[in-house]
Amino acid sequence: MALQVSYLLSLLLLVLLLPYSTFAQNSSDQSPGSFLIAQENGSYWASPSGDFAFGFQQIGNEGYLLAIWFNKIPEETIVWSANGDNLVPTGSKVELTEGGQLVLSDPTGTGIWKSESGKGYLGVVHAAMLDTGNFVVASQDGGHLWRSFDHPTDTMLPTQTMSRGRKLVAHYSESNNSKGRFQFALNTDGNLVLQTLAYPIDYWSNTAYWESGTNGSGFQVVFNESGSIYLTATNGSILKTVSSNSVSKQDFYQRVVMEYDGVLIHYGYQKSSTNTSNAWSILSVVMPPNICEITEQIGSGACGFNSYCELGEYGRPNCICPTGYILIDPNDVMKGCRQNFLPQSCDEASSKTDQFDLRELVSVNWPFTDYGRYVNVTEDWCRKACLGDCFCAVAVFGGGQCWKKKIPLSNGKKDPSEIGTKVLIKIRKDNSTFNPSGADLMKKNHSTVRLILSVLLISSTFLNLLFLLAAFLLGFRFKYWKLKARNPYPVTPVMNLRSYTYEELIEATNGFREELGSGAFAKVYKGVLEYEDRKLVAVKRLHNMEREGDMEFNAEVSAIGRTNHRNLVQLLGFCNDGEHRLLVYEFMTRISDFGLAKLLKADQTRTTTGIRGTKGYVAPEWFKNMSVTIKVDVYSFGILLLELICCRKSFETKAKDEDQMILANWAYDCYNDKKLDLLVENDQEAIDDMKRMEKYVMIAIWCIQEDPSLRPTMKKVVQMMEGSIEVSVPPGSSSFISSM
Repeated sequence: MALQVSYLLSLLLLVLLLPYSTFAQNSSDQSPGSFLIAQENGSYWASPSGDFAFGFQQIGNEGYLLAIWFNKIPEETIVWSANGDNLVPTGSKVELTEGGQLVLSDPTGTGIWKSESGKGYLGVVHAAMLDTGNFVVASQDGGHLWRSFDHPTDTMLPTQTMSRGRKLVAHYSESNNSKGRFQFALNTDGNLVLQTLAYPIDYWSNTAYWESGTNGSGFQVVFNESGSIYLTATNGSILKTVSSNSVSKQDFYQRVVMEYDGVLIHYGYQKSSTNTSNAWSILSVVMPPNICEITEQIGSGACGFNSYCELGEYGRPNCICPTGYILIDPNDVMKGCRQNFLPQSCDEASSKTDQFDLRELVSVNWPFTDYGRYVNVTEDWCRKACLGDCFCAVAVFGGGQCWKKKIPLSNGKKDPSEIGTKVLIKIRKDNSTFNPSGADLMKKNHSTVRLILSVLLISSTFLNLLFLLAAFLLGFRFKYWKLKARNPYPVTPVMNLRSYTYEELIEATNGFREELGSGAFAKVYKGVLEYEDRKLVAVKRLHNMEREGDMEFNAEVSAIGRTNHRNLVQLLGFCNDGEHRLLVYEFMTRISDFGLAKLLKADQTRTTTGIRGTKGYVAPEWFKNMSVTIKVDVYSFGILLLELICCRKSFETKAKDEDQMILANWAYDCYNDKKLDLLVENDQEAIDDMKRMEKYVMIAIWCIQEDPSLRPTMKKVVQMMEGSIEVSVPPGSSSFISSM
């Protein structure tokens, strides 16, 4: 608390002592040592006319962007930025150093970005925001040590040029300023191109969907004040006119943008308009002629996987999901689509063709995803071949030929000129096997209730029998129902855990009266389970662990991320006080008995002993005469983590499919087949947060590796859960086992 108060006081003092140059002003010259602070009320340096500003722009609640923007229009449209991939928090600073660099740092002083150092340094005179939208750092000899025009992001402005090796890289989306999937570049060989990038790496993937064809001769891209864009040779002659518009500099602001959807667009904004709804208008779509024609040998094309591109207004792509598919992210239409039904299984019992149908799509195709081609066949043969093949997602028939395509579908496009072929997409006949929505389920439940009530009310004889049966049960089975109420959730003996209240344990042990012995940390008492034919049990009496803060650990995926993970370190292998503990929340036990299978003291590293622990959670080394380490508890935690994620026991004899009985094996299969939604098919919140769920499943799979040396330490498990280290892809099935 003292540190926070100190930091706030320091920040307040810093703001009070800021020179006048740190706030909005029209003075173009900023001397070395001048700086700006990221803060809500805005902090920038304006150009002499006020048309442009350099400073911090707040991006929603995500942080601040060091940027240049149009400062006289309501939109304050950004034309350049330094840290689109790494937004900074309030209190961050950009400073013009004595050495002539712009340095962006966060409140702790950690460097986030800095401008390049100028060559032939003679000392900095000033930095200035010019009326052209160019921010420059000038030297004593009148030259420029650095210019924003030489380092464009996604935008070019009038009077700006782009030399060889420079490029405009599209943003990821309209609201996300990080680098995206497309670029407009003048390559070092002089060829001007539109290219796709190997997102998320800023590296071109050798797929050019437009090019000037000027290898060896292209020298500079020029955007002149009248609105024309062209490529020149070294002698200044025009090699290629990219766009030609007649626009008045006095009447319009202009910009050319490499848009997030792969289209290069020339925009205009009328300066003197009295219309309050005035906005940027599209003067022309510079290129390409048809964005949907992108075809990548490796990649998804103009739109994401399993979607197809339809050319829309102003040459922009409309990314559409085919029948039976939905957007992966409704807020990111270019991310692709997924099947809205349970795919066809390759298991013999689930591959019946009568569960699926083929729907015909008009003028749509996905090149480069064929894995089977057949000639001299009929359409009926092609249909049956796809329906009977669990890998087949789409069949294409035409001219006596049949092509099979598999997931993911790529380079999808709609082409009205595509004739003579039929595209057949496979879906389930009921269109979905996922659970119905809450409203539909409620309607079904209400219908069922009404039907049952009608039958009961009509049949008075049945009601009389029901009353007699109730009386019989109350009279002769009262004790049975009383005991049953104590154990409302039946479990499979040995394989699963049953939780008991403290009152139940008192009754079972007759008040902890008969002591059988004592273990390393607690006494063991004799107990009797009334509802299990008076089975004798041993009860170890442990002490609860005090809560630390707002700790919670339950079976909901969304709550795992809020767990106080330090308790897991204390629980599994990192207790140095010689005491194993329960993890509790609001006095309800969440994890118990892990770490008790074998006590390893500080001077012990490996041990061999008899099997200890709860079956279903026991590591495989117990069964293989292998040395036992603290990694056995990591295995147990991995099984428990899967139970928390999937809201089920580690072993279910009543699973609807034999493959689902052992949770560890089923979870690994679902992860390996990229069908993790099957693990939480009844939990919509988990389905909506699949990225985080996949992370926890990967952690669990790491924990239950057969080879103990492959399992992470609990310290590393905690770091992975907290997000301080990345979760790598788990090993293949050859190093994975689930021992029951």
